[in-house]
Amino acid sequence: MSADGNEDKDRKDDGLPDFGHHLSDEEIERALAGFEAEFGEGRDRTDRNTDDDSKEDSRFESDMDSESGTEAEAGDETGPTGEQPMEQNGNLDGVADFDQELEGLIGNRAKAAVMVTRLASAELLAAFCQISDISAWCIQAREGAVAVLRNLDGDGPEAAIRDLTTVVSGLSAILAVNRADKLESTLWINGQSGQTFAPPMLFASTADFVEDLMIGTTTVDRLREEGATIFDSGEYNREKAMGIIAAHTRFGAGGSARKGRVE
Repeated sequence: MSADGNEDKDRKDDGLPDFGHHLSDEEIERALAGFEAEFGEGRDRTDRNTDDDSKEDSRFESDMDSESGTEAEAGDETGPTGEQPMEQNGNLDGVADFDQELEGLIGNRAKAAVMVTRLASAELLAAFCQISDISAWCIQAREGAVAVLRNLDGDGPEAAIRDLTTVVSGLSAILAVNRADKLESTLWINGQSGQTFAPPMLFASTADFVEDLMIGTTTVDRLREEGATIFDSGEYNREKAMGIIAAHTRFGAGGSARKGRVE
């Protein structure tokens, strides 16, 4: 460039405002170093903030996992629907009672069944029930001992009186059964059913508790509490039952109770 050009440039620069002196190389390097230092500090702060956020996220996830575990444990204890588990014994008992009530309503199970005899001893009747494989409570009564049957399913009551009047030859008894609130009473002898009776006729000639048992206004336990004399055939074995029978009967030839006379 010519000297005239330099002079022109100097003249042009003279017309510009003066912003200060020009930076030297050392000043530029110091400025860059300061900028790098500030940038490094900012990056460190960003990293620290990122770490803090990560820790917060980890704590949040941990809390969520802990809550989920607690809810899962609670679900295991209360069941899938959140309901508390039912007491097994109480539940089973309720189902059994309901089933028995339903069977009684439709007539598949008798609500009550008794065998009415003219035997003077309920203990003897219990012994007869034992050797006939009948489970019953035998109640003392002035009008004649009465056996309250335990097996009420199906034709269980009929099978019981058939066995009793077959095993004990010559013994007659009346079977009274309540099925689906319908009372029936039938005379049995030598394992065969015979004459039927209207319930009022039966109740007129038996102890008062017979009617109460049949219509469900009393129970064996209540009669026991009231002082009734009751014998359980289930408490006897065959040997004991035969001993009781021997004490109440005179044996015929061969010692057979079938040929003996009941006292």
